[in-house]
Amino acid sequence: MVSTTAISLLLPLLFLVSTAIAKTVTYDFNVGWVTAQPDGFSRPTIGINGQWPIPPITAAVGDKVVVHVQNNLGNQSTSLHFHGLYQNGTAHMDGPVGVSQCSIPIGGSFVYEFQIDQPGTYWYHSHDSGQYPDGLRGPLIISDPDSPYKDQYDEEIVLTLSDWYHDQMPGLLSRFISYANPTGAEPVPDSALMNETQDLKINVEPGKTYMFRIINIAAFAAQYLWFEDHTMRIVEVDGIYTEEAEADMIYLTAAQRYSVLVTAKNESSANFAIIGSMDQDLFDAVPENLNPNVTGWLVYDKAAPLPTPAFIESFEPFDDFTLVPYDREPIFDNVDYSFNLDVKMDNLGDGANYAFFNDLTYVRPKVPTLYSALTSGNMATDAAIYGENTIPFILEKNKVVEIVLNNMDPGKHPFHLHGHAFQTVVRSAEETGVYVNNETFPEFPMRRDTVMVRPNGNVVLRFRADNPGIWLFHCHIEWHVASGLMATMVEAPLELQQQLSLAQSPYASPNASALAIPTSHIQACTKQNIPIAGNAAGNTEDLLNLEAENVPPARLPAGFEAKGIAALVFSVVAAFAGMAVIGWYGMLEVQQGKKVGAGNN
Repeated sequence: MVSTTAISLLLPLLFLVSTAIAKTVTYDFNVGWVTAQPDGFSRPTIGINGQWPIPPITAAVGDKVVVHVQNNLGNQSTSLHFHGLYQNGTAHMDGPVGVSQCSIPIGGSFVYEFQIDQPGTYWYHSHDSGQYPDGLRGPLIISDPDSPYKDQYDEEIVLTLSDWYHDQMPGLLSRFISYANPTGAEPVPDSALMNETQDLKINVEPGKTYMFRIINIAAFAAQYLWFEDHTMRIVEVDGIYTEEAEADMIYLTAAQRYSVLVTAKNESSANFAIIGSMDQDLFDAVPENLNPNVTGWLVYDKAAPLPTPAFIESFEPFDDFTLVPYDREPIFDNVDYSFNLDVKMDNLGDGANYAFFNDLTYVRPKVPTLYSALTSGNMATDAAIYGENTIPFILEKNKVVEIVLNNMDPGKHPFHLHGHAFQTVVRSAEETGVYVNNETFPEFPMRRDTVMVRPNGNVVLRFRADNPGIWLFHCHIEWHVASGLMATMVEAPLELQQQLSLAQSPYASPNASALAIPTSHIQACTKQNIPIAGNAAGNTEDLLNLEAENVPPARLPAGFEAKGIAALVFSVVAAFAGMAVIGWYGMLEVQQGKKVGAGNN
């Protein structure tokens, strides 16, 4: 197993150096396959520079980050998304394939370059074809010399939580989105990890205070986390400083982050368990052999035993909705544009189960949506050119936007917005149903970029559209990304054309002062024969003609339901099994007849 304790504990030293002066931080990443066994099962894993876990990206506020990526996977394309970074002025560096770029082809190279203007705890991961659960995921930490809590702790420690699958994602995805899985049951992880291992030991010294930067980099599973006999003090969520809040247990959905202060005890005669426990409510069925927990340890005394975690009766995590941002930004009380996103899961004509916003399931367009915005002139403000199946919303510059999300599904969902942190002004209890504008709003709402909506509940989110770009809003359960639970925020597209230029296309508006899309980005498209201009269908002559756009499978005939599809599937399977048995008996008789005949000669 790979030990990541040393990496975590070395990060504070890197931060001390990085905060001295703003600089350019450069990473050269060779993305390729390695073999790893974090839970004892050996499997191919996506690593960087021949190593896994992959290295953390670290920088300071004011730095420029440059990441050179070489795709040496040999059998898959890839990309990188820098989760939680707003990418102000550099929307083309956000990373989602089909949105802000083409995928990095096999053997191809790509350059990401962006300025850091926000501190906090983030992560980076592939945003291509459900790939990151195979290993391409790691911490991204931005230090802050002006942090309001910089004098309240002695060291920083990065702590990742994750789920882990023994099978690779392509096979899992093909079985998940299939007529043989009409109910849409998500694959259950084989194990839980902590810093990508199951044997994490963190050395601590009595009396010291540590800031743990905790990141859930999972594909699916949320985790409950607690430090036995130690109290956490929450000081940051998703890059937003908060007023200090005490917690004995926290709950992190996939993609959420917390920074917490933990003060070590004044004596060192015992060690203490750190426990992460996957939320099994998310799983349709729990395998009998699944261990949903992962344990690490705060090690005060290396000679003392590592304790077995104590049994707890119930999970009672801190309610993050009650957090108050440190800057006390008031609620946006004058909403300019409000729209609903109604979540449901349903089947389409191929028999598979898909995810829907407002009865639409996301389908990747033929042209990356950013490039459509940059090559459509004044038509960029017409949602129709982006195609119905990207589920686009046009946001005007500096307007206050409200998303009313109604979860009509019996599962929990963590929703993430690229390019922004949002105010969470409402989060209902389970089984509340759709939002009916009957809530009392907080004066200073919690802000973060990923929030959990409860089963058959709702959330109301607000943000100011002050960051021109093409930003996804999606569930961060990777199975639901693959099944289409995404929408596209087309934010201030005309202003975006003043920021960025697709000079390689004759359809782009000339703008000498705009930042040019790099050559490596264009080459990623041309090597795969992907168009870089026109509407979602690749039409440059008639932007409102989308006849050739990518579309989902056809709708089911009226009256079909998942139960009926399941019954049909099992009936067909039973029929084939029955025919196989009949065939076997028939062949048996023929073979027996041949044997009798042979004996009579």
